[in-house]
Amino acid sequence: MTTQLQDMDLFVRAVAAGSLSAAGRELGLSPAVASKRLARLEGRLGARLLQRSSRRLSLTDSGALYLERCQAILADVAEAEELLGSDDAQLRGTLRVSATSGLGRRWVGPVVAAFAARHPEVVVQLSLTDRVVDLVESGVDCAVRVGPLADDRLIARKLADNRRVVCATPSYLRAHGTPATPAELARHACLVLATGNALHADWRFRPPHGAATHVRVRGRLASDNGQQVHDWMLAGHGLARRSFWDVADDLAAGRLVEVLRDWSDEDAPISVIYASRRHLPRRTRLFVDALAAHFAQAAA
Repeated sequence: MTTQLQDMDLFVRAVAAGSLSAAGRELGLSPAVASKRLARLEGRLGARLLQRSSRRLSLTDSGALYLERCQAILADVAEAEELLGSDDAQLRGTLRVSATSGLGRRWVGPVVAAFAARHPEVVVQLSLTDRVVDLVESGVDCAVRVGPLADDRLIARKLADNRRVVCATPSYLRAHGTPATPAELARHACLVLATGNALHADWRFRPPHGAATHVRVRGRLASDNGQQVHDWMLAGHGLARRSFWDVADDLAAGRLVEVLRDWSDEDAPISVIYASRRHLPRRTRLFVDALAAHFAQAAA
């Protein structure tokens, strides 16, 4: 790899890691050498790429534009090297995947483990977070998400049909009753998945006839982690709204009961998203195929 490509690689790794020294460690460089190489890159470009403080790195406007092109160039180089071998050539490199906490643990984690076992030269980093991750800025290769794609810069491949459901344990419903309409949720303990300090959430419902409506629910238990909300629900602490794929096993086993079925939410398909079909490395393409096969088999 040429000096210029090496400097690009350092820059991309620094953004993904949030630290120039961490990126240097990945490449076997001391902090001083990593800093000099980034300064060399910025000097050659005549532009500041990163704002550096004692705590964090942040991209400048020029850095954000340059990052996207660097990722594409490095992906092209990696793909060109892979093409020199046969279709069975061993995959190498790091694959970074993001998914929501519950869906990731149940459905993405097993695919990651099987993929790593099949390709021993590939390192896979799986980030489980209910926060929406910026793929370009974070250096994530692909992400599994629920619902419609909000960013037209990204490409989505549908993995499975899905809907959001409201459910609770049989014991909770015996003790507190079963809501017949969304309005009755006001007298129930609702388990809230929300960010920050919010103790409420807006749940969308579609009645048997008429337009969709939003109901604001509140509860004394709130978390920014979907798996924690799921655990509270299984412990009988209240009603929660989850992706059907998150609770399918619990519903089938009778651990949970769906309510308000006639008011089912709009479809919320599960998709894997990535930044560019043209610059997708072979390891990412094969992982996306593995995800699609796994969900197709489960839905069969």
